Amino acid sequence: MTAAALATIRDVVQRRSGIAMAADKDYLVAARLEPLLPQLGVATTVALADRIGRQNDARLAMLVTDALTTNETLWFRDGRPFDLLRDVVVPDILERRAAERELRFWSAACSTGQEPYSLAILLAEDTARLAGWRWRILGTDLSATAVARAREARYSQFEVQRGLSAHRLIKHFSKDGEAWRLKEALRAAVELREANLLSLPPLGPFDAVMCRNVLIYFDVPTKRAVLDAVAARLRPGGWLLLGAAETTLGITSAFTPHPEHRGLYRRA
Repeated sequence: MTAAALATIRDVVQRRSGIAMAADKDYLVAARLEPLLPQLGVATTVALADRIGRQNDARLAMLVTDALTTNETLWFRDGRPFDLLRDVVVPDILERRAAERELRFWSAACSTGQEPYSLAILLAEDTARLAGWRWRILGTDLSATAVARAREARYSQFEVQRGLSAHRLIKHFSKDGEAWRLKEALRAAVELREANLLSLPPLGPFDAVMCRNVLIYFDVPTKRAVLDAVAARLRPGGWLLLGAAETTLGITSAFTPHPEHRGLYRRA
């Protein structure tokens, strides 16, 4: 690809997703777009960039962004955030929301669904504390392809082995041919929608939001805009869980870090 073509592609991805792709990732751009060319009826990546530059084609921009963004995920990813949900976040919400007896969670950038469904499993297993409570989970992602897979809730043997114990697999999934499908009760507890963190629709209010390993791809102004948009959709005193390499400090005053637990923030 030419430098001009690569610059066009990077600009489209940043405007659509907020992800700032460094020039040293150009090799990755070319490698990921090559398999897309036959589907789009385009001979070369240079021709693809030219088409994107000349046309205001939302579907084309979505397909290119999907190809270039990372949808890496697994069950109960990183472990610690789910421990914090169980041991810190949920007990606090139960105390503050005792009158309503309702919990609402949002998994932002949920990819193919493992994060919101992991949260659903965690809550479904917390039968003693949550007896008589209603709870709902929203999962959103920029990628239409990822959201469609999440709605299907059908995972390969390789995918279920990444983070799921054998006990949880047998308890919460049914065999579906060569794959496994999450049982209906948990699928019904999770709503899945396409949503762009740069232009969020009205959502919430939520008691807690998981927005992990997303901010690392944004520049500071984009991080600030996303964090402020998330804060606006949290209840007063609501919780935010970020990835280990992410922070709100020096970016926005909308959140206060937990004094003891890294990655956990409270809406100010």
